[in-house]
This record gives sequence, structure tokens and C-alpha cells, in this order.
Amino acid sequence: MFSSTVDFYSPTNLKSYNLDRVMKYQLDILERLDPFTRTHSENVANLVCRICEYLNCSKNFIIFATISGYLHDVGKIFIPPELLSKPDRLTPEEFEIMKTHTTLGYDMCYKDLKLRPYAEGALNHHEALNGTGYPNGKTKKDIPYVAQIIRVADEYDAIVTKRQYKTHINISETLKQLIKDARPEEHLRSIALDMLAGHSKSGKINPKVLKTLFKVVIDDTLYEISGVSEYVAYLKEEIKRLNLIASYEEKMNNSKKQKQKDYYLEGINMLLKHDETLENYKQILSEYQEALDLREDMIAKLNQEIKIIKALRI
Repeated sequence: MFSSTVDFYSPTNLKSYNLDRVMKYQLDILERLDPFTRTHSENVANLVCRICEYLNCSKNFIIFATISGYLHDVGKIFIPPELLSKPDRLTPEEFEIMKTHTTLGYDMCYKDLKLRPYAEGALNHHEALNGTGYPNGKTKKDIPYVAQIIRVADEYDAIVTKRQYKTHINISETLKQLIKDARPEEHLRSIALDMLAGHSKSGKINPKVLKTLFKVVIDDTLYEISGVSEYVAYLKEEIKRLNLIASYEEKMNNSKKQKQKDYYLEGINMLLKHDETLENYKQILSEYQEALDLREDMIAKLNQEIKIIKALRI
């Protein structure tokens, strides 16, 4: 059967850059990471690349930022595997150990001349504009722009992964959560949203970068709609074929002459596909119709998500 599966993140923009030669050494480093962290790093790099493109950054900066995104969690090579894979919430002591991946990643990159340019991304991607981040509690003026971009992409993918999204339906809820981190605490209190930890006039993440992420998410949602729409077109063709079989069967059963019965039976046999028979095609038709209804509902919900995202304000 035709597959309706699409990538959660559209890979198109990332593929527009010839990064293979530039990143070969850096990507070899990623092979030492656990599979979960490696996939997360690839997702963050994808998002960083596309955010930078929408921000009209230079090609050189986009390549630099993309590689920094790939390597932002490289320090997790030194974190105990049992902490990286722990399904439950980390204890305060364990979280302190986890936080060291920023300084460990920085040290690793800085000591390697090929990785040194990307050390700042590894060090600063958990810093917050309002000074509540780690490892050094830096504020906006001291946090490199590339790290501010990585922070948004990193936080978004972390939420997506935690909530186990397979489709962009309800993805606006994740963006709303990120908006809370982009707003100052005073504004949050004024609208009864006090989940943001912090006490300065700034939020945690760069609002301009977050707005740009909205555009990337809309692109990915449209990409998903496109993939589902292809599957819908396939289902409609299959339903049309099976309905034609049903009409031939009805005419065959109502025919009085054997020659007519044979004529319609021949037509039916020409329309039946592998593993389909007169006995099971109606069940297959029912399954296709159910799948079509499900996908058309999905497309409607995805289009609604785009409307919600476009209406979001920071």
C-alpha cells in the first residue's frame, strides 16, 4: 500500500547547502553520541539552518550556525549513559551533572582546532536572556547570537520529542509554551501566566528567533499536508476503482444472460489487484474509506494549526 508517512521536519532547506565536505569531521564526532542525542542534534541543526535562512543570515553564518547546532550537545559524550536515558525526572544532583555537558562540550571543542569555532554554541545554548540560564548565568548582551538561535531550536525539539509528536496537529501548543519563555515575567503576570522562572525585564529566549521558528513550523506543516494529500489522492483512486468493481458486481448479479455475467466478471478480474478477491474487496473498500476520512480530517486539523500559528503573538 502507498505510504502516507512524512518526515516530521522537512529536510529541503538543509539539503540546499553542500555541507557534507565541511561537516564530515564534525559529524564523525556525533557518532560517539547516544542515538537519542544524535537524532536530537540532527533535528536542532536542521531547524537552526532554516531559521537562519529566514533571518537572511549570510551563507557562511548559516553553515557555521548549522554545524554549531549539530555540535551543541557534544559534551553529552561525557555524561553517564544512565542519566541520558533516564525516563524519570532527574534529581537535583543528577541535573547538576547533566548541566556540565555545556562546559565539557566547550572544553572538548576548544582543545580541538577543527572544533574550536563551535565551542561557544556548546557552552552557551542553555543560557537565558534574563540571566536565569546556565552554566554562567549570562544575559542577552553576553550570549552569542548563534547560541540564542540554538536555544530556541533546542527547546522546541526537546518539547516535540517529550510529547512524542508524530504529526503537527496541536503543535501550536508547543509554540505557546515557548512564547511563555520569550515574554518578560511582568507581562506573564499581567495575563495570569506565571510559569516562567525569572526576575529580570527580559524573557529567556529571543522573541525574534521564536517568530522565525513559527515560519519554519508552518513550512513543515505545509510539507506534512502535502504528503498526506498525496496519500489522499491515492486513496481516492483506489476507492474509485473498488466502487467500479461494486457496480460491475451488481450488474453481473442482475444479468440474466451468462454472456453478460461473464463480461462483467472479466471486467472485475481486470480491476482486482494482488490479494483482492470478490469475497474481500468490500472489506478493503471499507478500510480505504476509513483511511480517507481519517486523512481528510488530519488535513483539516493541520490547516487549522497553521491559522492558529499565524495568529500567535509574542
